[in-house]
Amino acid sequence: MVYEFPGPEAPIRQGDIFTRLPRIEFSLARFQAISEHDEIEVIPWDELAGSREPVAAIVAARPVVAIVVSQDCDALRAPDITLSEIREFRDVERKGKDTTEPKSWMRIITQQARINQKWFYLPPDDGIGFQTKMAVDFMVTLCVPRSELAGMRHLRKGRLNEAAGAHFRERIAEFYRRYPFDEWYPLDEAEFEAYKREHPDAQPFPWQARSTEDSD
Repeated sequence: MVYEFPGPEAPIRQGDIFTRLPRIEFSLARFQAISEHDEIEVIPWDELAGSREPVAAIVAARPVVAIVVSQDCDALRAPDITLSEIREFRDVERKGKDTTEPKSWMRIITQQARINQKWFYLPPDDGIGFQTKMAVDFMVTLCVPRSELAGMRHLRKGRLNEAAGAHFRERIAEFYRRYPFDEWYPLDEAEFEAYKREHPDAQPFPWQARSTEDSD
């Protein structure tokens, strides 16, 4: 499909897919710090944030599949490498929850991929270990030491091929330069009223408020 499989000595590159990397999870409100007497203190992080020294702590580490988003030059030289988590497509894009027909999948994979910049589609492939449709979730990242990840290249399952890699680079750029805005702002009163029926959480701008008052 869209994957290739570099040898174990090949340097880490953007688009490399790793399995079983640790995603660290913890609570800022109930941070589990280890005191100098090796006792566990459950304490809000802001009470520790002023410390100039590293704080020993207990955190949860969940193994995940992830893809390198750092650029090739950073993957070769930077102290840390950034990756985004890969999950089942149905869990990343809600439009895929109940999709079964090839025609519907085609529309999501092609058309929706142009609209939703928060994910990148990855097709199933036995060689890479994906038994179902997957997606890169750009909203979920993890950071690992570059030198240590290089020492665990046996966890690399493969990487995106040239065509998919070029698309992946552009998707990353689109995600980070996207401009957040309320898409309904240019609608007139009648158009906003129709929009609100499908998106009840949308709040009107001053020039749309009268339509909301009239509908009440």
